[in-house]
Amino acid sequence: MIRILATAIALAAFTSAASAQVTASLAPEHPVLRAEAVVTGDVVRIGDLVDHAGIVANVPIFRAPDLGSTGTVSADAVVAAVRPHALIGLDTGGVSEVVVTRLSRRISPQEIEGCIAQALARQYRLGSAENISLSFDREPRTINLEPGIKGNLQAGGINYDLHSGRFDAAVELPAGHGHLRLTGQATVTATTVALAHAIGRGEIIREDDVVAQRRPRAEVGGTTVTDIKNVVGLAARTDLQANRPLRTTDLMKPEIIQRNQAVTLVYEVPGILLTVRGKASEGGAEGDSIMVLNEQTKRSVQGVIVGPGRVIVAGINPQVASIQRPREP
Repeated sequence: MIRILATAIALAAFTSAASAQVTASLAPEHPVLRAEAVVTGDVVRIGDLVDHAGIVANVPIFRAPDLGSTGTVSADAVVAAVRPHALIGLDTGGVSEVVVTRLSRRISPQEIEGCIAQALARQYRLGSAENISLSFDREPRTINLEPGIKGNLQAGGINYDLHSGRFDAAVELPAGHGHLRLTGQATVTATTVALAHAIGRGEIIREDDVVAQRRPRAEVGGTTVTDIKNVVGLAARTDLQANRPLRTTDLMKPEIIQRNQAVTLVYEVPGILLTVRGKASEGGAEGDSIMVLNEQTKRSVQGVIVGPGRVIVAGINPQVASIQRPREP
């Protein structure tokens, strides 16, 4: 009998606990104020600012910020705005103000510029749009449209003077949302390579010594270097300043023989190969022709640098040959 009574009591306790859990799970959650909200329309609704707002979630209470803008509303203002709508027990959770952001489709000045550059390149055969630099009489600003608007910018009408570079463009916004009238200067540019800092004659150019720059195509001549890869590893032929477009005539292979350096002079003709000591009268790179003093004859000869410390002389001086030829026994 005692065992049956204990079981009944335990069952009753379990049933009571389960019933309490079910009741708690069915009870509505308390409304809680958010710290941040994102809206897509021109009004802010209760449900945008309050979690678990229930049947009043779609009731508008504030005007939304402008498209693409962010604003704030105090917690006290939210509490006052929802009070007439019987939202009971709003928990602010320590939030003093709510940050409200209104979404938009942003059309940036770069997008507007790209649209005009593409139209100029296509209509006036100016090459790649990436090579067209635009300066505006009045800089375009970011345009915000409703986030659901689709479509691209269109340059509906554009005029360009090939001689002065002046342009006049009408840019149509997507979905018939108006147009922009923009004027300015368009310049066709080309990539050039310049030094990031000055370097002296003979210094070897490294990758971090040079930068790519865009300059008006009219200023870029046939000897202007346009690729950094064609500069790195070469040496300056003269002292070079920073930010000036490099030309092929500014560069040379690195000098492998310095002025007054001791070198080996090589005289070579069919059947004969003679070497003597010499002193370079000037420096040079591989393949350069330089003057070298023959220390045996004290005469200067011209030769071609073929390697570090080695100069070859085309042809042979008979006097030198007789001096260097081994004596016969």
